[in-house]
Amino acid sequence: MRRRDTPPPRTGSSETETLRGFLDYLRSSIAAKVEGAPEPRARTAAVPSGTNLLGLLHHLTHVERAIFLGAEVTSWPATFRAAPDDSAADVVARYREAVEQANAVLDTCADLGAPLPRPRPGRPAPSVRWALAHMIEETGRHAGHADILRELIDGTTGR
Repeated sequence: MRRRDTPPPRTGSSETETLRGFLDYLRSSIAAKVEGAPEPRARTAAVPSGTNLLGLLHHLTHVERAIFLGAEVTSWPATFRAAPDDSAADVVARYREAVEQANAVLDTCADLGAPLPRPRPGRPAPSVRWALAHMIEETGRHAGHADILRELIDGTTGR
């Protein structure tokens, strides 16, 4: 199945609008790749590293929470595995919830050079600019992985 490609966003003129526009574009792209993915192939490793579609989005949920909400992650490798009883819809819903919470934090950030206002005692928060740039890189990298995995699963292509 070929999806219609969605072109990159036309954002506002500010740096904040541009960064947030591209991040939201990538977030939507990867969530769409996981939505409706057939079980059990959505959780089946398609490459020797063990990477699978649900695991990628589960990982990005943890990254969103760690970067923007200050959540502690004790094992990054473990974030690449969704629970056995998680459906694609469950993983997508949790991801969208994390994105919504992250965006609520970003809505309070007027200065890209200021640190993120996240609770994480003993660890300095990165600047809002760094966090946005990192999340664009992280989400874009895994969205590319998801493109390939979804095509291998059922032939679905496009954003």
